[in-house]
Amino acid sequence: MNLHECQALLAGSLSGTRCSGPEGSPHWHTGQSVLRMASAYESDGRTFMTGGDPVNALAAFLYGLGWLHCGIASGLLVRQEARDICPFTGTFERVPADQSAKLDEKTGRYAHLLTTAIDSVSTAPYRGTPAHAFAVQVCFIAGVYLARGNRVAASGKPEEALACFSYGHGWIDAGVQAGLLSIHAHHEIFTVD
Repeated sequence: MNLHECQALLAGSLSGTRCSGPEGSPHWHTGQSVLRMASAYESDGRTFMTGGDPVNALAAFLYGLGWLHCGIASGLLVRQEARDICPFTGTFERVPADQSAKLDEKTGRYAHLLTTAIDSVSTAPYRGTPAHAFAVQVCFIAGVYLARGNRVAASGKPEEALACFSYGHGWIDAGVQAGLLSIHAHHEIFTVD
């Protein structure tokens, strides 16, 4: 998947998504926050892409997709179309050679960031409730993308690794925003609206 495809996937998903709760309700306000964050990172990604920064563009697009997909899976958001296209179905386009040092640094930093984020949250809802079950799922999904990112980084695919780490972190941050996860350490690494 190249950067234009990542941007188109996020922009297309955003255009067909709306809040599911009644306007003005807490559910609606939380959905609006999730949409706002995903939209902001789509915009940031476009800025990075047109500015010749494919590393930060990739991270921004996948982080935004993580926010959006968590919002949809949680029921805060609904899509007009029934399905989203998974950004991880193909291989990610290689960044130019002159960006490889930046890619390696950011990939390593984001691996550490996602590891720290997962270790810094706990489920907030009461055990046995549907919200608790979904909070556990959010942490599981973030862990899956952390493991996948580590695996593909070790196999020489830093673009896909960065995409995994960014996407997983989007899920964690959206889970915090939705009140599903409580932060108990490293508050500074979370992007909460």
